[in-house]
Amino acid sequence: MRDFSQDHRWLSINTATVRKSRGQDLPLPDTIEACARRGIRAISPWRDQVAAAGLANVSRLVRAHGLQLSGYCRGGMFTTTDGAGLRAARDDNRRAVDEACELGAACLVLVVGALPGALQGKAAHKDVALARSQVRDGIAELLEYARQARMPLAIEPLHPMYAADRACVNTMEQALDLCEALDPMRSAHGERGAAALGVAVDVYHVWWDPKLEAQIARAGRERLLAFHVCDWLTPTTDLLNDRGMMGDGVIDIPRIRGWVEAQGFAGYSEVEIFSTGNWWQREHGEVLDTCIARHRSAV
Repeated sequence: MRDFSQDHRWLSINTATVRKSRGQDLPLPDTIEACARRGIRAISPWRDQVAAAGLANVSRLVRAHGLQLSGYCRGGMFTTTDGAGLRAARDDNRRAVDEACELGAACLVLVVGALPGALQGKAAHKDVALARSQVRDGIAELLEYARQARMPLAIEPLHPMYAADRACVNTMEQALDLCEALDPMRSAHGERGAAALGVAVDVYHVWWDPKLEAQIARAGRERLLAFHVCDWLTPTTDLLNDRGMMGDGVIDIPRIRGWVEAQGFAGYSEVEIFSTGNWWQREHGEVLDTCIARHRSAV
């Protein structure tokens, strides 16, 4: 494993981690400046934050500070109830690919969607098999566009507690089944190519999976596109917005990182924390400084 204890060269900040500072929205340019001042080399911004700051402006700032993007959040949400919804999802995901290319992202992260309407509290149906079929079809269509743009797509399996409203792909095994079905890396002649479709391993979502080590090995270096870290608190006060800082919860993050790096992953550890009651109430500089310290000691 790489030694993280001496510096933070492999730390990336998912900008959701400092989406708020002292409870107030923090503009993305302020996040970029704060990361650059601390020698943080990579970020992973969210599309709504980029839109608020302006794509061209964010692209300029990223390049001016010599930052890399460990990923771009997010594409997906493929499930819907009608043709108009499918077309809207297709168009929005193509824009996401274009934005990721403009910003030089390593990959576009996909949160695939689940039962239509469930996120608003009114699920249109209960057919999760239909939702998964729409996800497969949506990724297949987007993959052709993304492949032409040379932008890898990273399916992020979400914890099963989100199966109804955010993502009906909930394990690494499910995600890799889709990868192998839609993006075989061997041609009919046995030639091996690069992966256009892979996975984002977020420890918050997959730490509990008894098949995790085996599925990480199955993914291999080619399909391991992103590695996200935070911690699972017990007890938790909110299933979405009570993530813990690394070292404050029950996840054995170094062990999972070891499994990922054993496959040849040499990318960034991307800190992604949603925390309404704790970290979003603190000053963003304190949060970033804590991320640096915990990346050295707990990742």
